[in-house]
Amino acid sequence: MSSYLECSARQRVQALFDANSFHEWLPPAQRLSSPHLAQLGVPSSFDDGVAIGHALLEGQTVYVAAQEGEFMGGGVGEVHGAKLVGLLRRALIDRPAGVVLLLESGGVRLHEANAGLIAVSEVMRALLDTRNAGVPVIALVGGQNGCFGGMGIVARCTNHLIMSDVGRLAMSGPEVIEASHGVEEYDSKDRALVWQTSGGKHRWLTADCDDLVSDTVAAFRAAAIQGLKNPARGPVTLEELEQEHQLLAHRAALLPVEQWDHTENQAQTLWQALGLEQSDHVGQMDAAAVKALRRQEALS
Repeated sequence: MSSYLECSARQRVQALFDANSFHEWLPPAQRLSSPHLAQLGVPSSFDDGVAIGHALLEGQTVYVAAQEGEFMGGGVGEVHGAKLVGLLRRALIDRPAGVVLLLESGGVRLHEANAGLIAVSEVMRALLDTRNAGVPVIALVGGQNGCFGGMGIVARCTNHLIMSDVGRLAMSGPEVIEASHGVEEYDSKDRALVWQTSGGKHRWLTADCDDLVSDTVAAFRAAAIQGLKNPARGPVTLEELEQEHQLLAHRAALLPVEQWDHTENQAQTLWQALGLEQSDHVGQMDAAAVKALRRQEALS
């Protein structure tokens, strides 16, 4: 299948990496499933919604994790998180060329709230340890469910984040915002609004991701190869964190809170404030055209 969004987790793994090179650790045959879901009468999965292992990417050994969005929306529970942590901890020992995370998750499973929250925190700690050890961690986001909640934070902790123009990334998902603040604040059924505020194009224009690709497996593979060779960030440094704070402060200063309340299209207004031309046509542009907008802004 050419569409990354339409592939399952294992289809993405088989298509992204060198042919027949993926070796799965803890496959479904080992029946490693959540100890909590059965107690709640919820169907479980023998891989707990994530495939981990190692593969070759253009001949280089990489460690791989692929979340399955069709199982509980890619939600993270105790076992799911432990598999991700184990993969990252092993990367610290074996030092592969990199770790590639195929992320598709709504965040922590409500069924395993406390265990899931702890698991996500452990994933972040293991990821930063791996990154600081000099093993680059690359994240790919382009699945049907997007990347939200704790896994949205995990994605932003990586060395290099790649999104498709139909991918979505945010701390809180549209339905969560609507449920907590009402449809007047955020209509989760408004597709234009959802993609303008959490979609890959918006994340690229606001420098929240490091590469933007079209929704094809081939485009993601090419971007992953480049990201592995030249990741956007190295080990975490104080200077990098200070630059991030400056970026956020600059963005907040562009549109004061009192102005937001009277802005009909907040994303488009922010793009204009950032000096991006043709901001009113972003929705109709393909990934290559949107990428060119940010390059032009950087040169101006």
